[in-house]
Amino acid sequence: MSQRKPKAAIFDLDGTLLDSMGVWLWVDQEFLLRRGIEMPSDYSAIIAPIGFPAAAQYTKERFSLPETEEEIMAEWRSMAISAYEHDVMAKPDAIAYLKHLIQKGVPIAAATASRPEFYVPALKRLCMYELFSSITEIAEVKHGKGHPDVYLRAAEKLGVSPTECAVFEDIYTGVKAAKEGGFITVAVYDKHHTDTKESKAIADYHINAYIELLENDIFE
Repeated sequence: MSQRKPKAAIFDLDGTLLDSMGVWLWVDQEFLLRRGIEMPSDYSAIIAPIGFPAAAQYTKERFSLPETEEEIMAEWRSMAISAYEHDVMAKPDAIAYLKHLIQKGVPIAAATASRPEFYVPALKRLCMYELFSSITEIAEVKHGKGHPDVYLRAAEKLGVSPTECAVFEDIYTGVKAAKEGGFITVAVYDKHHTDTKESKAIADYHINAYIELLENDIFE
């Protein structure tokens, strides 16, 4: 476990703060099923960190689909928007932990591969949107979450260096990229992932639930 104590926090949204990975698993499976394709075991892990445009390009090329990338994204979007507007919930104690950090004077931001038409309605419905000082999307940077770009940009907005900032991520790709960027890393368990062991192995900290941090926080 790391001895470095962070002064600021950057949170991924899907699977880290929002219990939404089941939505995307359903979208991935249903989209391919409509085309008579069984979803490969590696598919979701590959597209999760790279954002909509890159995921649509990858999907079109991998499965030789006749639809344009724009048509693929439109179908994904229509399938997911309703779930985010009405059904997606916060992970247990996630909101309490964010408020705990704010009370301690710890600045918090979000860094996401998601799009605002999904996360904004969910965050506003759950009264989480106003808790963040900023939200950075991978559309703002050159590379997806296989690289530290989005976390570096989020840290820049917070006015802190990576070495004094914790990144909370549920996917191995995100944990690894944040660590390569010099951040303190916190691997957050999500039941929909198969790379939990890998994430825990490289992260400075790991949690199964936010109650652990409410009881024993990593922040000074």
